[in-house]
Amino acid sequence: MTWWVIVNPAAGRHGELEPRAHAALRRTGVDYELRVSRDAGHVAALVAEGRQAGARRFAAVGGDGTAHLVVNGLMAAPWDVPPVLAILPGGSGSDFIRTFALPKQLEAAVDHLATDEVYPCDVGVIEGSFGSRYFLNAVNVGVAAASVRIAERLPRRLGGVRYGAGFWITLAGFPAAEIHLDVDGRAFSGPAISVVFANGQYFGGGMNVAPRASVMDGKLDIQVFSGPRRQAFTVMPRVMRGLHLNHRGVRRFEGSQFHLRCPEAWPVEADGDMQGSGEVTGTVVPKAIEFKI
Repeated sequence: MTWWVIVNPAAGRHGELEPRAHAALRRTGVDYELRVSRDAGHVAALVAEGRQAGARRFAAVGGDGTAHLVVNGLMAAPWDVPPVLAILPGGSGSDFIRTFALPKQLEAAVDHLATDEVYPCDVGVIEGSFGSRYFLNAVNVGVAAASVRIAERLPRRLGGVRYGAGFWITLAGFPAAEIHLDVDGRAFSGPAISVVFANGQYFGGGMNVAPRASVMDGKLDIQVFSGPRRQAFTVMPRVMRGLHLNHRGVRRFEGSQFHLRCPEAWPVEADGDMQGSGEVTGTVVPKAIEFKI
């Protein structure tokens, strides 16, 4: 069966991913059709083109943002059988594949396309003033989302380090605010600086933010990081290693549906891409895709 491969030329070094992907795929010997996106909006059209051509196996060449766009294209219409998604990492923030300990290099990851192993994978969906968006890895609301804006302005040569740097730069000007969160009937009200809705375990440049998350349990791993801001200095070092869940400044929930009321100005990001701001609701589409491992 043919792989429908979509390359994001904005990921990685300028212009390098398309020839690298061609070379790696030819070496592996798999059947494939390769398309290069013009921009973010073009990705959905390329997914639709593949579907029209009879493709069921899709590969995103880039980072988590590229996979996010491909997933939204895949979820735009129902499937009789879940489609297969592979990620061939080429961006600075390929965090989702860390959950499966997959290679971080495109040339090594492409070998997996020649095997049959797949893993049933949930997909999350959020709704807000920005509309409706699907996500594969995680959604952040609050200071963690705001830090993405700063990280995107830092030099790409810093790799995943720029996400941590962006957080500390942003934290100084981001005060705690009152929020209300409902998760499958359980509620939290109080001051917070950030809320995480995780499907995968790693994000933010390799931080093990959700070590107990599972991509196939029909639930999201949801964490509230409460104020004051000074607690971040003891929480964040633990987050790097996934040892923060028993910290007094962290409240954890599991659930398939949520509703978050927060300040209108609080930014919302999904899979590393900014979506909008303010109040959000969300749910899970269980085992919506099969992830190539």
